[in-house]
Amino acid sequence: MTTVVIEKSPSGAYKGFTCMGHAGYAKDGDPDILCSAISALSIHTINGLEKAAGQKLDVKTDESTGFMRVQILDEPGVGANVLMDAFVHSMKELSSEYGHKFLQIQFKEVKDNA
Repeated sequence: MTTVVIEKSPSGAYKGFTCMGHAGYAKDGDPDILCSAISALSIHTINGLEKAAGQKLDVKTDESTGFMRVQILDEPGVGANVLMDAFVHSMKELSSEYGHKFLQIQFKEVKDNA
């Protein structure tokens, strides 16, 4: 199962997200389309945050464990908020479509300097 934790400050500003684990949706050695979708959306969001929204990020990954940690280092602007809103919406849709036993979305409040 993949768990995606969306981090927000007490004021509601996005601070980043963490993806943990492999979805385990695939059967009989088939490619895991859910893991692929989660990865594609995550990478798309990272690229958008950096390139389109101009955000400074700290990104850590471990492909073998399915771990990805993204921290937004500066105050997110309007573009970053739109990208993160879209990311959250897409993850919720995937979780609803493929099942909560494969993908869970959580929210965590973090300090502004986290």
